[in-house]
Amino acid sequence: MKNLTLSLARSTLVAACALSAAGVWAQTTYEQDRAACLRSDSQHERTSCLREAAAVRAQSKKNMPMMNSTPESRMQNAMKRCTELPPESKATCERMVHGEGTVSGSVEGGGVIRELVTTVPAVPPMTPMPPAQPMPPMQPMPPMQPMPGAPTAR
Repeated sequence: MKNLTLSLARSTLVAACALSAAGVWAQTTYEQDRAACLRSDSQHERTSCLREAAAVRAQSKKNMPMMNSTPESRMQNAMKRCTELPPESKATCERMVHGEGTVSGSVEGGGVIRELVTTVPAVPPMTPMPPAQPMPPMQPMPPMQPMPGAPTAR
């Protein structure tokens, strides 16, 4: 299980840090990961490991055009991702793309977290309801009369 975890972590890191010879390097890494997967004792772990190794290889090939991208094209791509957000989140997203806020974490650590703190005014307290008007005093009900033609109790 430890070899599986190390292999998957290495594969993920390899995909994120692709170099100019990424295609050849990705294939070499895939073959190494595949060999490590085949050494697993558990059939279930082996199947999962092989699937993950293939997915990492496919992702690294898919990301190869990104290696030659310019900062301008990366900025345009980030701004495009903001367009699909609801209006109240879109402005915040665009501010974060332009560098506002803080960044913490790392790819190696599992992800980069971007945070932008926005101060909003407090909601004013509600005004109290006016006091209820007093109810008029209740009048006593008149005594009930027997219904005409109804038998009377003795």
